[in-house]
Amino acid sequence: MATQAQEKKSVIIKFAGDSGDGMQLTGGLFTDDTAFTGSDLSTFPDFPAEIRAPIGTLAGVSGFQLHFGSQRIFTPGDRFDVLVAMNAAALKSNLKMVKKGGTVILSEDGFDSKNLRLAKYEETQNPLEDDTLEGYEVLKIQVTKMTRESIGESPLGTKERDRCKNMFVLGFLLWRYSRSLDTTLKFLNAKFKSKPDILDANIKALQAGYNLADTMELASDRYTVAPAELEKGSYRSINGNDAIVLGLIVASKKLGIPLFYGSYPITPASSILHGLSKHKNFGVRTFQAEDEIAAVASAIGASYGGNLGVTGTSGPGLALKGEAMGLAVMLEMPLVVIDVQRGGPSTGLPTKTEQSDLLQAMYGRNGECPLPIVSCSRPSDCFEAAMEACRIAVQHMTPVLLLSDGYIANGAEPWRYPKASDMPEMKVEFAKQNGEANQFMPYQRDEKLARPWAIPGTPGLLHRIGGIEKEDVTGNISYDAANHEHMVKTRERKVELIANYIPEQKIESGHESGDVLLLGWGSTYGVCESVTHILTEMGHKVGHAHLRYLRPFPANLEAMMRGFKTVVIPEINNGQLVKIIRDKFLLPAVPFNKIQGTPIAHEELFEFILNLVDKG
Repeated sequence: MATQAQEKKSVIIKFAGDSGDGMQLTGGLFTDDTAFTGSDLSTFPDFPAEIRAPIGTLAGVSGFQLHFGSQRIFTPGDRFDVLVAMNAAALKSNLKMVKKGGTVILSEDGFDSKNLRLAKYEETQNPLEDDTLEGYEVLKIQVTKMTRESIGESPLGTKERDRCKNMFVLGFLLWRYSRSLDTTLKFLNAKFKSKPDILDANIKALQAGYNLADTMELASDRYTVAPAELEKGSYRSINGNDAIVLGLIVASKKLGIPLFYGSYPITPASSILHGLSKHKNFGVRTFQAEDEIAAVASAIGASYGGNLGVTGTSGPGLALKGEAMGLAVMLEMPLVVIDVQRGGPSTGLPTKTEQSDLLQAMYGRNGECPLPIVSCSRPSDCFEAAMEACRIAVQHMTPVLLLSDGYIANGAEPWRYPKASDMPEMKVEFAKQNGEANQFMPYQRDEKLARPWAIPGTPGLLHRIGGIEKEDVTGNISYDAANHEHMVKTRERKVELIANYIPEQKIESGHESGDVLLLGWGSTYGVCESVTHILTEMGHKVGHAHLRYLRPFPANLEAMMRGFKTVVIPEINNGQLVKIIRDKFLLPAVPFNKIQGTPIAHEELFEFILNLVDKG
């Protein structure tokens, strides 16, 4: 009997299980299918810190959260409408975040005595039999058993059959949300076209899960979500690291110079190296170095030779790159350093998100060593932010730090393909051949205080480079005290002058002045937007401004902040931007901080701001 589908405005689903259960792939495929339906969406993959934590343990739980809807979606959401738990540990880790009355889909095979013990349930406790799940819609499915049965006479062994469990679950969810199997079938056929037995097993498991949902009495509810009203155009789902890859390639092509990316693999930045290595057809050169210092040094060398030199890392690697970044500041060479932040210090939380490196980016080098800082705000914004970091580096002859984080890097959202005609023009000018001997002045500056970019080997452009202080204009080594102070202040003034070549700060949403300004940067964009929208609908005079440029700040930022009674700065750290704002503008900004390796939740920031405006 056909089930009448109910329409939902938005849905939050969390897929959770062991690392080997394929929850990231399941969530990713469901996300891809969701994108094809036209829904707006936001995702948050949640990886365990260990590469292979013990199976069935709380430390080994891997999750993928998806929020999609027919309205604007700003965050992956707070509390889940649906939790898919493949074992007892996945349930224990995530049940507290399921809405009361929400749906919990359980793989019964993952709740045997061994799994319950590994998940640290009490000896006599079984959440499938006691009152743990009271108040939820509970769908119990013998996923492992039914997956094995669905595959039939396949030559695959038991271990290979069990790897198809995620397809069984995906089929079940696709039916529940009124989807076809077409998108997933295309993926499977492309991925396993040379492995017919594995292809056949996955397709059978997918169809079995779909058919089960269509027939079992427990799946009495089926849902649809209408397309969102997005700007017209061609869209794809994109995560932050993939968007950075595309932004770097486009910047290289716009500038007309080759792209060189030197990097050492580090979570969560590694996929930038992987992504760029696939695009040699665009003249991209990638180099996996033996360590972080070699990686940044290779990028500086490439820049010296006339390439767009880029390196990428996370917080621990940024610390190691510090001395070489100081060399690039002294040389005044273009360089882009990408920092995909994670929890620290030291190894910290390798797979968890944090905005932990702003103070390191601002001050973390020896001596007076200023450089521009550009920040990504969401996955799709990484494309433009990467291009902008490249533009500033080349046009102002300076290294630039581009800050992303694990949430942005791995999260996904719809991205409308830009038109080539809409992209900004970017030009690069190299120093011209000089016919007169000894007349080239490597630190002769233009109106931006940028020095000329001289390609080695160009006749007449012979000059000295190195990390020792330069004499103004000539570039010769200088130990003169007055010259050193002059050069320090000149390099700082060059960075501050960039404020004349970037847009003024704008209000993203809400009021232009009023009671509270939410001033954000990086991955707090979504939660700041969602909170601002709701509070303004309630009649409160709240605005949201989000910083792309952290050094220098936009020229109008101070005036904008002073138009509000209170400035609140939400950050996934212990209060870093708020220190900088207080120091520079002597303004009593209010911090809102969270340091738990997870994004700020809508409900917690909403309550904080609501209390502020209610107090007046």
